[in-house]
Amino acid sequence: MPHAPSAPVILGNEPGSFPHSVLAERHPAIIRQVREAFPYGPAQHRALDALLASCTKGVVEPLPADAHDRARWEAWGMADYAGRSWYDIPWLWSESYFYRQLLDAVGYFGSGPWQGIDPFRPFKLAELDSPETDEELAALDALSADDQDRALLHGSLWGNRADLGFRLSAVGAGTAETAPGLVADDSEAFWSLLPPTGAGTLCLIADNAGRELVPDLLLIAHLLERGRIGRAVLHIKPYPYYVSDATTADVLDALRRLTGAQGAALEYGRILWAAMTDGRLSLRAHPFSAGPLPYADMPGDLRAELATAALTVVKGDLNYRRLVGDRLWAPTTPFADVTAHFPGPVAALRTLKSDVITGLDLDTEAALVAAEDQRWRTGGTHALIQVRT
Repeated sequence: MPHAPSAPVILGNEPGSFPHSVLAERHPAIIRQVREAFPYGPAQHRALDALLASCTKGVVEPLPADAHDRARWEAWGMADYAGRSWYDIPWLWSESYFYRQLLDAVGYFGSGPWQGIDPFRPFKLAELDSPETDEELAALDALSADDQDRALLHGSLWGNRADLGFRLSAVGAGTAETAPGLVADDSEAFWSLLPPTGAGTLCLIADNAGRELVPDLLLIAHLLERGRIGRAVLHIKPYPYYVSDATTADVLDALRRLTGAQGAALEYGRILWAAMTDGRLSLRAHPFSAGPLPYADMPGDLRAELATAALTVVKGDLNYRRLVGDRLWAPTTPFADVTAHFPGPVAALRTLKSDVITGLDLDTEAALVAAEDQRWRTGGTHALIQVRT
């Protein structure tokens, strides 16, 4: 792609920037929370202390020679970044490696009794079992057939604000005032790729577990039940990642939450359960899903798989960064240009929680900057639906 657009890669070395705050403040806070979530032993406490010192004041340490995934991380650029400050390398790589090292510190990859224990599970379950989830599931019962397309799409879009999505289908849903937080809305293009008589495959690259995964599953169930797709593939993480990213265990927890509910939520849960048992819904946990690289660098097997989909839905902020490239794009850079590498039609459903943005028109960007300076980029108060057919 000799004419692909380019922009500076985002680093974390600028004090006061959002990436710098993640590395300097959020990562230490996550280490503290993980320490308190389980009664880890002295060895794990020492490893967590060492990781805290490394990621705040030290340098990136390479994986040991016997690490099960050393070859994979070497292919992902470990040799280029080992020995350098966590702040002076691409932010996307730095974040991803932090979570890989955090899991190692608590024994997730080891052969002992803590092997495979998700250090973020208490936080995920608390959110999934919250009263807010009950309210959002109960709101499904009030949706008419005409409301469901828009409401379930917006529920998936807003994630933790799924109840807003359900209410967007009320009277006046077509007016701009109903969804003031949308900075781009390609909903019509989204639905055009999923016709009522569709029989193709939908790939959904999931983001977070809990209350963000449930609306994703509801959207898949709705599309299957309405015949808009013949099959769905849900791409999840192969291991716990970014605190709340969805794994197989999280999908099962969400399914049990739905099948233990009442009304419409229960019916959707039954649809999903049946679809998993007969193969219309399958899970995929490709190693690249937890990789530190943009999707432009995806391996050939994943590229071939996504090329067969009628539509790939890329959920969430992190996946958006990986889709368009974690770079300081001019906000008006065309979304189609920065996703030209993707092997098929792709839709991004994203609540804005980082600096990366593409595909805005000049008037929208000017209005956002005038009203909020740059806070709209990271506050989670704005969202987008962008589609490249």
